[in-house]
Amino acid sequence: MNLLYSEEHRLLADSAREFLAARSPVSAQRRLRDEGSSPGFDPVLWQNAVALGWSAIPFPESLGGLEFGCMGLGPVFEEIGRNLSASPLLSSVVLSGSLLHLAGSSEQQQRWLTAIINGEQRLALALDEQPRHRPLATSVEAVREGDGFRLSGNKYFVIDGLGADGYVVAARTAGQPGEEQGISLFLIEAGTPGLEVTGLPLIDSRNCAQLRLDGVKAAATALLGEAGQAWPVLATALDRGRVCLATELLGASEQLFAATLDYLKTRVQFDVPIGSFQALQHRAAKLYVELQLARSAVMAGLAALDDGDLSDAERGRLASLAKWKAGEAAAKVSNEAVQMHGGIGVTDELDVGLYLKRVRVAQACLGDGDFLCEHYAALSERCE
Repeated sequence: MNLLYSEEHRLLADSAREFLAARSPVSAQRRLRDEGSSPGFDPVLWQNAVALGWSAIPFPESLGGLEFGCMGLGPVFEEIGRNLSASPLLSSVVLSGSLLHLAGSSEQQQRWLTAIINGEQRLALALDEQPRHRPLATSVEAVREGDGFRLSGNKYFVIDGLGADGYVVAARTAGQPGEEQGISLFLIEAGTPGLEVTGLPLIDSRNCAQLRLDGVKAAATALLGEAGQAWPVLATALDRGRVCLATELLGASEQLFAATLDYLKTRVQFDVPIGSFQALQHRAAKLYVELQLARSAVMAGLAALDDGDLSDAERGRLASLAKWKAGEAAAKVSNEAVQMHGGIGVTDELDVGLYLKRVRVAQACLGDGDFLCEHYAALSERCE
């Protein structure tokens, strides 16, 4: 397993770094927040990112992709984290796009995946129904009605759900909450009668929505894959999403750590830079070690996504480890950044608070630390 970026990946990282630094610095995210932007991202910026090929990275050439593998998403998400850039790359490409790629029919892929890669439309995954991420707790019902289904229930924390052209909705056609069997996926177009989408404000000011499905009718052609057999592909898509979020957290943490070091070198107390204080040096050194450990876990997670020799359980373990470790490191770095900046660290004047808020949301998204530890333990039993 290679834990280093290739030359092609490093070139992609350079391209992403230059593009986002020029077109989507942290100040752009601050502006989106202050303007109360409904989509939560700049549509023009997203079209430019699509033109660079970001939306095509993980998909095969036969479907219009670049066939660069999930590893190719790593450099992009790192730079997204460094700049706090908002885009539908995670929701529409990594999560929804992966499900279409893995389980969609040729007609569904032509209808949706091509449009996602071209940036013409975007999808959002509607999965969670509780305050915390528990995908197996899916209880929204999809009852057979004639040749199709009728869906009823509520979905929360739908990433980039506002303004999406459609939704991949997880619902039960059989089984009980907590069981893998019985979960199905449906492609529901925006504007379908009975579907209500409202905003769900979070502290990072990104696009998040909640869905209310009141007897939404779904034709048989809306079913993604086989009825009741969606869990394996859903688990794979979630692993990809977790590793991409881990990579974003790593990028945000490293940028915040660098900004904190700069502050320690320039902030003067008692006629000397505070970075000369041994106690602060020790704390900074511990953060550096945490970041290096997190990078190792994240790189292993990225490599695992493209490793066909690994079992699903082994791949899931590495994905869970990557997000858990990146989340732990990000929490420590963001907490220490606030403390080391002193009183100004909690004000909106600095970007520290923006990083802190994004870190907290990304930590909880697709599984917080408690969930990831439980998930890792469950997968470890399958590997024995």
